Amino acid sequence: MTVVAIIACALIIYLGFVLVKPEKF
Repeated sequence: MTVVAIIACALIIYLGFVLVKPEKF
């Protein structure tokens, strides 16, 4: 995996947590 792919995956996972648990943000 390239650095760009790793960053993209990290952003998707982070956004997923924000959407699933909005009460913590």
